[in-house]
Amino acid sequence: MSLTNELALASLLTVTDRAALLETFGDRVHFDEPLASYTSWKVGGPADAFAVAESEDEVAQVMALCFKRKLPWFVIGSGSNMLVGDGGIRGIVLRLGGAFTSVDARVEDGRVLVDAGASAKMEMVTARAASLGAIGIGSLAGIPGTVGGSLRMNAGTDREIGDFVSEILVQSPAKPKPHAIAVQYFYRHTTLARDAVVARVHLAFEQGDPKAVREEMQARLVRRKSTQPVAMPNAGSCFRNPDGDKAARLIEAAGAKGWRVGGAEVSTLHANFINNVGGASAKDVATLLARIRRTVFEKFGVELQLEVHLVGVFVDAEKS
Repeated sequence: MSLTNELALASLLTVTDRAALLETFGDRVHFDEPLASYTSWKVGGPADAFAVAESEDEVAQVMALCFKRKLPWFVIGSGSNMLVGDGGIRGIVLRLGGAFTSVDARVEDGRVLVDAGASAKMEMVTARAASLGAIGIGSLAGIPGTVGGSLRMNAGTDREIGDFVSEILVQSPAKPKPHAIAVQYFYRHTTLARDAVVARVHLAFEQGDPKAVREEMQARLVRRKSTQPVAMPNAGSCFRNPDGDKAARLIEAAGAKGWRVGGAEVSTLHANFINNVGGASAKDVATLLARIRRTVFEKFGVELQLEVHLVGVFVDAEKS
């Protein structure tokens, strides 16, 4: 192993850091924890520390430790929109549990209001909202992952989650207690600061007929299952759609469907998906991503932009 790789893979945590994390989290913290099982691609090396925070106070404690020690930290939801390097992630990886997973939906003054924690599953949010007749919830149907991750990337189809946000509460090192902030929403990104952890969000929808809303959402889910490889380990769409075109169309036209590197394969059902067909490494996926971008640019002059986030240390899996 090269000296560069050896340094990149060395844990940043001291014995004192580990003791502090054990004091806060007990058996909810694991050291040198492989992250593959926490991502939808089922790839990724170890985190120096992986902890599940069940309260706002615990999140604040981690922020304080990282600020004091200048340690990097990263919040992971369901891992459905990221590629974690084979070398893993240095510092502390935090997952939100407990109260952060709650969902409350109700009808007030002809509107469907949803109060959801950052780790609430989008599947649960959409089901609860649809049962009350939330108009527009179908545009969020079938989105994998959590509310927090969906907010950060402004997920959606013909409409996006940002269209329905009435208030968002975050925690940050400068203001560790949950507080409301103003956020601007764009195509697949927002103005949320990198060090802001989404704690809760309030969504508001116009109310319609629950039966009609449920039927529309079900039709969307059926269509999604027939056109996307939802049963395979993948991270959804890999590239953003360029203006006036579709990334999937360009990738298919470039002849990339079925391309394979190691255990990673460009889906033959939907060209903007890369599946882990067995034993894929992050390097396999990253190699395919780079090859797709290069080929589409060479053939069509379009530079595709990633929709998935690459995080952590990228080294050869065999050498790590």
